Amino acid sequence: MSLAHSPLPPDAVSRLSPAAQKALAPGPGRMMAARGLLPLPRPAELATVLYQLAVSDPAMAAAANATADGMPEKVLGGALADPDLEPVVLDWLAPRARKVPALFEVLVFAPRVADETIVELAAHGGAREVDLLASNEQRLLRCPDIIAAMYANPHARMSTVDRAVELAVRNNVRVGGISAWEELVRVMAGGTGDAADGDAVFAQALDGVRDVADAAVVAASTDDAVEIPEGADKEPAVDEKRVPIGKMSVPAKIRLASLGNAFARSFLIRDPVRLVAIAAIKAPGVTELEVAKYAGNHALDNDVIRYIAARRDWTRLYGIKKSLCMNPKTPISESSKMLIHLRDNDIRAIAKSRGVPSAVVAQARKLIAQRSGGK
Repeated sequence: MSLAHSPLPPDAVSRLSPAAQKALAPGPGRMMAARGLLPLPRPAELATVLYQLAVSDPAMAAAANATADGMPEKVLGGALADPDLEPVVLDWLAPRARKVPALFEVLVFAPRVADETIVELAAHGGAREVDLLASNEQRLLRCPDIIAAMYANPHARMSTVDRAVELAVRNNVRVGGISAWEELVRVMAGGTGDAADGDAVFAQALDGVRDVADAAVVAASTDDAVEIPEGADKEPAVDEKRVPIGKMSVPAKIRLASLGNAFARSFLIRDPVRLVAIAAIKAPGVTELEVAKYAGNHALDNDVIRYIAARRDWTRLYGIKKSLCMNPKTPISESSKMLIHLRDNDIRAIAKSRGVPSAVVAQARKLIAQRSGGK
């Protein structure tokens, strides 16, 4: 979510000083204005003129952007603090201001800064910047997308994210941008807080999983089957010093499932806490190859298998359908729907299997009889 950088409407331009309007008028003065060579009464008007030239005149865009990039901190700070500066101009200046801590603070507390701008800052700011954004609880509740952006920002402290999530849960505000939101709500309702020294442990775990190669590769999305490469089903060993997953709190594990790679998910999906396992399979980075591996794992929690079986974008793949039909934890209602789409040799294998529910075995035998003409 971000503001569209389109030209200011005529009424906004008409509120500018005569000098600023003259700078925007056709003529040689436009290039002088784009280079910052025309005197203007206020820093905010300089910023507004540069913005308008940058987004409305391709011939002036490069010069206007270069001038904005080179604005002295004092001038940029004066523009950001001006109560009349348009929200879209503030948004345009944000990437320049967030590089300087003092200017970042001025931008965050600017009278007309848009929620969309704060979302972008929450997504890309450092730990200190995110802490500052989290201090405005009223804005967080008004715009839950800010919390989602903080949650997905690997630089945000776990303790800061926990407080923001708890704030939303306490006020019955749903944060739609977090894939495992329902699981977080249950954890918070149960009073499971963060562990001691949670910030350091989470940062160590996130850095650790990034140092380890993913346990899965991206599968071709057009194939009717998903093949698991040799050795991909073997879980890598965990170096507890590098990836201290066992020391993490439940909320931290859930967040690691969302931000981590396949290596992290391969452990979190087997976590004894069901909510962590569900968060792992819901993570936005899960690949089809991972799903194919998990679908055939009889040791995973029932709810993980149930979630996979309910995802039609996953069950359209033959390999996943086959694995689910052979997994006793798959709901019989789902197995029955998928069984009819399997090949004859796979149906025969299911009909002979002792690890499949009897109802599925019976349906497999019936399908064999039907396809063979009753013979």
